[in-house]
Amino acid sequence: MQAKIKYKFLGKLWEDQSSAGWFFISIPKNISKEIRENLQWQEEGWGRMKASASVKEIKWDTAIWFDTKMNTYLLPVKSEIRKKACLKSDDEIIVNISI
Repeated sequence: MQAKIKYKFLGKLWEDQSSAGWFFISIPKNISKEIRENLQWQEEGWGRMKASASVKEIKWDTAIWFDTKMNTYLLPVKSEIRKKACLKSDDEIIVNISI
């Protein structure tokens, strides 16, 4: 089993206005650049990369997606996670991701 690379950062939850209710946290550009340079080989279709995440002690398996327009990875935050962690749009939260 391969060791996971872990990152911790402060991110802001935002709602994508072009989709039906998707919420994301943008991974900082410096971290995204490091992930892209070192781990891009793990990407699947559409820049998807398996990851696990945690906010406010809530952990879940997910995937991050590379957004070429923003030049950063996006972490989707499902409704179930937002409810458990009492998150709302524009909240700034400490995020942990493992890839």
